[in-house]
Amino acid sequence: MRKTTTAVTAGFFAIVLGVAGTAQAGKELDAIKARGNLLCGVGTGTAGFGVANSQGKWVGLNIDICRAVAAAIFGDAEKVKYVPLTSQQRFTALQSGEVDMLSNNTTVTLTRDTALGFDFAGVTYYDGQGFMVPKKLGLKSAKELNGATVCVAPGTTTELNLADYFRANKMTFKPVVIEKVDEIRAAFFSGRCDVYTTDSSALAATRAANVPAPLTIEDFVILPEIISKEPLGPVVRHGDNQFADIVRWSLYAMIEAEEYGITSKNVDQMMKSDNPTIKRILGVTPGMGKALGVDEKWVYNIIKQVGNYGESFDRNVGMGSPLKIARGQNELWTKGGLQYAPPIR
Repeated sequence: MRKTTTAVTAGFFAIVLGVAGTAQAGKELDAIKARGNLLCGVGTGTAGFGVANSQGKWVGLNIDICRAVAAAIFGDAEKVKYVPLTSQQRFTALQSGEVDMLSNNTTVTLTRDTALGFDFAGVTYYDGQGFMVPKKLGLKSAKELNGATVCVAPGTTTELNLADYFRANKMTFKPVVIEKVDEIRAAFFSGRCDVYTTDSSALAATRAANVPAPLTIEDFVILPEIISKEPLGPVVRHGDNQFADIVRWSLYAMIEAEEYGITSKNVDQMMKSDNPTIKRILGVTPGMGKALGVDEKWVYNIIKQVGNYGESFDRNVGMGSPLKIARGQNELWTKGGLQYAPPIR
């Protein structure tokens, strides 16, 4: 009894004192390392979040999450293979092992987290579902959409929210269900449906980057109502806690770095900081990398190669991008937003 009590007490104090152990390698992470790259499931093309640019290089806020995970594991943000997936393909691809993770505007929900066998690794973007309509219809509110024809993607929370909203407001609608996002856009812009509904960020991206000539941005309006909560984040399979931890803490590292003013431009200078928190984040004080099972410079590699969360947001969807989406709920908690990372310690 005395030996057991002593062992339990020692374990308790190790936890209290914050002694970092070594992460146990998992099968998913072992396979990724053996392959030499990360297989990241992304969308089929949404400006600002995930799209191949004119040089064929994938860019976007979601893409930066994939790159951050690769930087943490390999020390190289370019060791990623991007696998474009539709909303209906994504979950099967993750379950079957075709991809290691998803970073494609997938909403966190209870059933996805449980029945589908997935783990969500934080929230990349706090969003909500909205409606876009042609300006010529003269609509000012979603409450005026009774009898409308609505373009929507199948296998999404968007489809379910749409039905709930119209039912709750005693309205009817005719759905036009199309799987591929470029085909949904084409149907909407050609007038096949009166309304396009999806996450508000995706509507803003579509309006900014996909309106076909001779139509212009001014020909379309996004109605003011937000009808749902859509916390969007990276997803992994159940079964490898270490890999899930790396994905989760890669995102947290980007948020934490922004909070402490660590950027891709000043990270080398920050390595000389006397601030104990910054020293711990950047691996100058060792222990965090060992606890996660990666190199002690994992955060340095993420920030140097990818940037902090604010840098990624600004260049991809914020004021430094064509979308010019305000930070809003995605501002840091210290500035009135919802982005809040647990401490790296």
